[in-house]
Amino acid sequence: MWHFPKVAAITCLIGLSACVSSYSAANPKTPDEKTPVANVPTEGSSQNLTGLLAELPKSTPNRELLAQSWDSYRQRFIQSDGRVIDYEASDSSTSEGQAYALLRAVLINDPATFALTLNWSENNLQRQADGKRTDSLWAWKWGRKEDGNWGVIDSNFASDGDIDAITALILASRRWNQPEYLELAKLKLQDLWNLSTISKTQGKRYLLPGPVAAFVPDSSTIYLNPSYFAPYAFRIFAQVDPQHDWLSLVDSSYQVLEDSAKLSSVGLPSDWVALNTKTGQYQTLPASSTLKSLYSFDSYRVWWRLSLDAAWFNSPQAKSYLVTSTQHLQKLWSKQSIPARIDLQGKPLVDYEATSQYAMLYAAMQVVKPAIAQELLVKKILPQYKQGIWGDQSAYYTQNLAWLGLLPPKAIPQRLLK
Repeated sequence: MWHFPKVAAITCLIGLSACVSSYSAANPKTPDEKTPVANVPTEGSSQNLTGLLAELPKSTPNRELLAQSWDSYRQRFIQSDGRVIDYEASDSSTSEGQAYALLRAVLINDPATFALTLNWSENNLQRQADGKRTDSLWAWKWGRKEDGNWGVIDSNFASDGDIDAITALILASRRWNQPEYLELAKLKLQDLWNLSTISKTQGKRYLLPGPVAAFVPDSSTIYLNPSYFAPYAFRIFAQVDPQHDWLSLVDSSYQVLEDSAKLSSVGLPSDWVALNTKTGQYQTLPASSTLKSLYSFDSYRVWWRLSLDAAWFNSPQAKSYLVTSTQHLQKLWSKQSIPARIDLQGKPLVDYEATSQYAMLYAAMQVVKPAIAQELLVKKILPQYKQGIWGDQSAYYTQNLAWLGLLPPKAIPQRLLK
């Protein structure tokens, strides 16, 4: 039996909680009793919307929707001090949520929201020991503690959140000519490399989902989350941190993606996999494990992350993977419906769908099958959108994945990527 010290808490939210929680957003409470502005049009929001529209090229598909939905999101989900609230997880906040806000803010050129979100995160998500900060990464979960006070609930870090935050910092430093953002990104890169990457088989270095203590149970096994792999980000990190071989993570990421897909008889990525670093063999996790080896809410992000690598850096590996591993989903789509969860043999595990999956798959199909992308948009994504919100007004995860999936990679100025 494998054991997962300190991991159960990490997986309960990242990529999952916004989709499975039954928590109601009615009358949400926050530490200072402030609540985000309700999602209703106001004169101020109209003025904000006009400014946001100006930041997207006029040729951008779904331009007004992207501006409106970001405006609605920052009003509803981002508190006035910069804290991003997940209503479906007891009004808690996560490093992932803060990082999504940073990334979206810089992509749509919203420096004020970026600064607020970053300030709250740096002030509240510090990882500490004996009252002193241990590193520059962010504790993954913050909320109401058992004693009723608000603060860090779990001080472990989740590397996907830190990767997205660092990427946002680098892009922000270039977009707004803010060298202090780049300096902070460089500081975080040192800790990310030292604390969340590990050199194993034949000197290969892998990205861990979090601390070594949680994801390296013994000398020959590591646990990996394919949806955390961000080759485009590693290429950008290599530009600003030549001291570390970030491009080696590009290579290992694609190796894990391609080889672990063989665990699935239909080639799908899995939320979680185990790698035996001595044999190089991949394994599914036991059915009793908190972490699951199946295609689900985490895995969706693989499509978006690789679509960025294909669009921004013309990666042939990204294109090849997207062509191969989406085949089963394309087959399912021929029947106009894709279940939200599928086992690695291709069997549907639920009878419902997920807008977040369709949005992430939309990004992939834009690369390999634009006609299917358009069908997904018209039949599954746009019908879920009303007054700035996709689906349930408390669904934080869906809002982020839908927006990120729909934003055309080419809408980003090329100068930010080099």
